[in-house]
Amino acid sequence: MPNLQKGENAPLPTTTPIVRIQIGRGSIVGDIDISAYLLGETGKVSGDPDMVFYGQRQSGDGAVRLTSSNDSETVFSLNLASAAARVQRIAFAATLPGEGVARPTFANAASVAFEIEGADPIRFPVPTEGAIETSMILGEIYRRNGVWKVRAVGQGFSGGLKPLAESFGVVVAEDPAPTPAPPPPPPPSAVSLSKVTLTKAQPKIDLTKKGDSFGEIRINLNWSAAPVKTGFFGRPRSVDLDLGCLYELRDGHRGGIQALGDSFGAFNFEPYIELSGDDRSGAVAEGEWLRINGARWGEIRRLLIYAFIYEGAPNWAATDGRITLYTPGAAPVEVPLEEGDSRKNMCAVALIENVDGQMRVSREVRYFNGHAEMDRSFHWGLRWVAGAKD
Repeated sequence: MPNLQKGENAPLPTTTPIVRIQIGRGSIVGDIDISAYLLGETGKVSGDPDMVFYGQRQSGDGAVRLTSSNDSETVFSLNLASAAARVQRIAFAATLPGEGVARPTFANAASVAFEIEGADPIRFPVPTEGAIETSMILGEIYRRNGVWKVRAVGQGFSGGLKPLAESFGVVVAEDPAPTPAPPPPPPPSAVSLSKVTLTKAQPKIDLTKKGDSFGEIRINLNWSAAPVKTGFFGRPRSVDLDLGCLYELRDGHRGGIQALGDSFGAFNFEPYIELSGDDRSGAVAEGEWLRINGARWGEIRRLLIYAFIYEGAPNWAATDGRITLYTPGAAPVEVPLEEGDSRKNMCAVALIENVDGQMRVSREVRYFNGHAEMDRSFHWGLRWVAGAKD
């Protein structure tokens, strides 16, 4: 039986898996709520039929059924062939009973496990020592390039069911509060809402939160589909330019997000960064996108945004590439990929840093021979191995 570690993934051996969630109660008293959420590309449910729990034991499309539940184990049966086309991920979560300071956390559980049943079961023993969460996403089954996979998650919230459900787009009803006094009008924005282009002369900009959060931060890579000739007699060949980033979290954890190696990240849990799509030709009008969870900006220390040519001879001038960063209520920030080095296939485009809770964006536009050379230059310290796209 292969055991997954937190953050690891594995291919599903079948499209009709049985999911078992096992919780050794330890000192936990009361009902533990186990639920499943069918999520679209944005990480949200489309409505009530996308939730499965004790009061609604089957999803609207019939892909997920809660078949049995007792004090120590809950079982779901899945038929992934029935999943609606919009469903990209199915998250399985647990919420502990109680309210306020008396509520237990997952550190009170004797054991927690997320398991895929089969001839060769896949098991994730969820680490809970020192955990402060009262609701937790244990694992997820997700669709990648038409193939279903399973990922060990083991992350959640300390506020119970409400923040968990809201992270999936579920509206949680609350008692009406007294009507507050109208807020004072916001001060004029310090940033013009026309596009800002970072150049050698103006290489940096500081962005300030509008309220408590940056909201959803989006980073776009767009480039030209014009083919590049590969030699005097060579046929023109399209360049495959990819978007990616290196990240460092506040706790020191470091990693990378890119299509190469199937490292697409996650929006609602660590590292709070997700790559959407992989444009292999430059023909997709919107290009490629990174989504950053601005509500979790405090968990992120720095990001290095890069572009690299996966296929085709390096010809940066022909790509006409540019990175654009969008934050709600602020001007788009654009960094053109200028002065390309035709001998090198990697460009570190921009460094984004958390400076006292605000966001500093710095133009880099430095070219390298691959990931490892770029990593060393920015002192990230990751280990790189050769990879290929599916």
